[in-house]
Amino acid sequence: MEKIVIIPTFNESENIVAIIQAVFNLNKGYHILVIDDGSPDGTANLVKALMHQFPDQLFLEERSGKLGLGTAYIHGFKWSLQKGYQFIFEMDADFSHDPNDLEHLYNACKIDGADMSIGSRYVKGGQTENWPLDRQLYSRGGAIYTKLLTWMPIQDPTAGFVCYTRAVLEAINFDMISFVGYAFQIEMKFAAWKLGFTIKEVPIIFRDRKIGVSKMSKGIIKEGVLGVIKIQWKSLFQNYRNQVKSCEA
Repeated sequence: MEKIVIIPTFNESENIVAIIQAVFNLNKGYHILVIDDGSPDGTANLVKALMHQFPDQLFLEERSGKLGLGTAYIHGFKWSLQKGYQFIFEMDADFSHDPNDLEHLYNACKIDGADMSIGSRYVKGGQTENWPLDRQLYSRGGAIYTKLLTWMPIQDPTAGFVCYTRAVLEAINFDMISFVGYAFQIEMKFAAWKLGFTIKEVPIIFRDRKIGVSKMSKGIIKEGVLGVIKIQWKSLFQNYRNQVKSCEA
């Protein structure tokens, strides 16, 4: 039990079976944990049907409602640490993150020695495909804005395709992570950087979803803009380090 991919879902019935099969078809020993926030389209039932095909590899945690991306990942982090996984991944269900890139993120940590690796659109070799101009501007502008305010040496701070080593997640005090949307990804990277962990960005091609509805909204963008200020301000007075290790291998 070394590698697990956490996939948060809300109304991903059109994608979830294909993304699960794509990860398992890699035959690289990945396990998958789906965190479903009460999807009314039956996403969780599709996962349950596949669990018989992939026993002890595919897991499902169901929550009662749409509680936010950040809380879904933190739920998954705690679950994965408790089960003893060493490399814990974040990945979207909609194929905007290519499952074939999982090994690149894994190798950046396992072989190259990074504590955390990020699938980055904004390092050499990275790019986006099929994005409208307004989304490109929001994303690029948000990355530059975040770097200016936080001083993090990360080109793609809002990226959601990430590999964490166990040590990083054990060190972060999840109670200090206050955002649930766009700013959650920034805050997790900021916490890891502040704690002195080695972070490596791996180039990926981010493809806009072909099926289903994007979760991006004006509220999420607003959280990102205001959240960066709050993250930097909070760091002056509070420590992201977990004072007590609650999970042991």
